[in-house]
Amino acid sequence: MVSQEQRRRQLAREKFLRQQQRRTAARRKARVRNTVIASVLGVVLVGSLALYTTGTLKGDDDKANASAEATPSASATSKAPDPCDKPAAGKPATKTWKKEPAMSIDKSADYTLKLDTTCGEIDVALKTAAAPHTVNSFDFLAGKGYFDHTKCHRLTTNGIYVLQCGDPTGQGTGGPGYTIPDENLKDKSLKDNTYPAGTVAMANTGQKNTGGSQFFLVYQDSKLPPSYTPFGTVSDAGMKVLKKIAKAGESTGAGDGAPNATVVIDKATVTKS
Repeated sequence: MVSQEQRRRQLAREKFLRQQQRRTAARRKARVRNTVIASVLGVVLVGSLALYTTGTLKGDDDKANASAEATPSASATSKAPDPCDKPAAGKPATKTWKKEPAMSIDKSADYTLKLDTTCGEIDVALKTAAAPHTVNSFDFLAGKGYFDHTKCHRLTTNGIYVLQCGDPTGQGTGGPGYTIPDENLKDKSLKDNTYPAGTVAMANTGQKNTGGSQFFLVYQDSKLPPSYTPFGTVSDAGMKVLKKIAKAGESTGAGDGAPNATVVIDKATVTKS
């Protein structure tokens, strides 16, 4: 016969054991969670390093996007105010073409790309003679309204510092249906594998001659292999717009994601000087 006091002690021991088991289980779960978090961060860091070392600022029908970095970026938990206006009414174009457009520009003339964005005007002096296929393609696509109402879908703020645009899908997977050759990869501005601030260059799939419509604007000197066609230079006023976009940070807080700023190209125009 178990006395009341013995029963009370037995129940107390059982309660203590249950508490210990719950604490042990909680510690185990915490260790697993921390291990998973560390693993995910490791994958992000390794993936970013791999993208950086192989130079895959991707775009145009490739589901992997470009990797890069920006100056002070806002974390996902402390999102900076949106410094940009609402987009103009309209939707991105959906038309594609089977082959690169015929050469129609004057290779000896100067051309300017004007991006009227929700964040301000970005003017780009194009390198026509050095990258005629690229400039000709931009002239063709801009004339068709291809870039109008498209989001700049990617801002990088870690290691490399670029804003990526030119995809009507807004996902980093779209393109015009054709590709153009790499050009001007030995541009004198590309020193020590660095794309200087103000450079505008083509994104690609990581393979040669796979440029399409996606491009990136460098707002801070960025170490990259010379695999991306540099075809223009942003004006001083345009650089102020890029800095404003970069200051707002990107959506993931990890250094590579959609801009917090609402960056939409309302209208893109190529003009012969």
